[in-house]
This record gives sequence, structure tokens and C-alpha cells, in this order.
Amino acid sequence: MFVVKIGGSVITDKSKKSFFKQKVMKKLASEIKKSKKPIILVHGAGSFGHILAKQYSLNDGFQNKNQIEGFAYTHAMVQQLNSLVLKELHNAGIPAISIPPHAILRLNNHKPSNVDFEIFKIYLNQGFTPLTFGDVVLDKKIGFSICSGDLILHLLADYFKPEKVIFVMDEDGLYTTNPKIDRHAKFIKNLNVKELDVLTTKLDAHDDVTKGMEGKIETIKKIADLGIETILLNGNVNNRLYDTLIGKDSKHTLIYGGD
Repeated sequence: MFVVKIGGSVITDKSKKSFFKQKVMKKLASEIKKSKKPIILVHGAGSFGHILAKQYSLNDGFQNKNQIEGFAYTHAMVQQLNSLVLKELHNAGIPAISIPPHAILRLNNHKPSNVDFEIFKIYLNQGFTPLTFGDVVLDKKIGFSICSGDLILHLLADYFKPEKVIFVMDEDGLYTTNPKIDRHAKFIKNLNVKELDVLTTKLDAHDDVTKGMEGKIETIKKIADLGIETILLNGNVNNRLYDTLIGKDSKHTLIYGGD
């Protein structure tokens, strides 16, 4: 079994509010279907969630009543994206079932509190493909906050101990520096957690894209500590996801689990 996170940068245009890349999601759904692998899917919020969440400062917790509207609007937008993703999965013949994070987990000062994994297990065992996503959720200490797709990914990996965790991105994998701004960036085929620590110190913390990558790297470290391998691959390239799921050699970055 695999846990796969489809990044918001792959299926949305983060510079344009609510811009869904339908053709890309259709292609990914087709690759998942033909792989015939049991999968739990997570997708990012992309331009459907991040813009509003930032506008209303939702990750800072409750500060004023305007945020109540912002919370509701943001959830509606990520739910809209989820419905679009769900439609493409169904069109590909995948029996996907949406599991909204706000309904199955709570945070406590941004950290996981109570999480209902049983619903994922039941659907998976009956042949469904569970689908969840980055969302706004209740927070015991600060009222509410954001539960990112990466956080859910780590929680699912910890509970289910999948064969591999896969990040579907808009890059081929990890590079020595940000390839979007540095043409001398070198692709990294595989590495361990210690090498990942060294790489983190080289990233430019002032770049928005790099900050996103830093967050992913922290999640990957936690997954590696579970002894689980993580793969980062480019979802825009045909059959990268499919080849990886069936064990065929393809271009991606592999992070080894354990020490």
C-alpha cells in the first residue's frame, strides 16, 4: 500500500485563485488506475486554500470575528478543489471517497490531538480509495488552525506504515538549490536523513518556494524516522507516477527510511 500526496503546485496554479489543472489531474488519475495499487490519496490546497488562509491569518488562530467567515470560505474553497479531484478519479474508474480533515481530526496548538484513522482503514479494506486534503480544522488551544496536507501525510504514514510515501510535485525531485531560480542546481537521485539535514542548511529561506520545500523536508525527516522510504517525483511528466508505483525505474528522488 502507498500513501500519495498530490501537491497543490501540480494540480493548481498557485498564482491564480481557484485555478484547477484538470488535464494534469486527469493524467494522474489514469496512472493511479492502471497501477492497480491500493493507495490512500492526499492533495494540497494550492491556490484554492492558501490565498484565503493567508488573507484571514487562519493559522494564527482565532483573533476576530471576521476570521469565522474566512474559515468557512477557505473550507468551501478546498472542498471545491477536492470535488474536482474526486471527479477526475471517478472518471478514471477509481472508487474514491472524500474524507475531510475537519471531520476526523483536531489539533492542539497546531499539533495533532485526536485523529480517527479507523474510517480510512474501513474504506481501504472494502476496496475504496480514501481521499483527504489540506484543510482548516478546529484547534483546542487557539480555536482553529490549518492542517496541511503534509501533516496528514505524516500521520497516515505513521498509522498505516505504507510500502512507500510519494510526493507528486512540479519538479523532478530534490536539487542542491532551488532549480526555479538557480540554473546550476544539481539533481539529487537519492540520499539519507543526515544528507537531508545538510541540504536544508543550503536552502534560501527568503524564497517562498524554498520555504515550501523546507516544510516538506521536515515532514520527510519524520517519515524517514518511521523507517519508511519517501519518493519525490514530477507529476507533470507522463507516467512518472505510474512507473514509480509499479516499481519501474524512473527519474525521482529517493529518501531512505531509518538512519
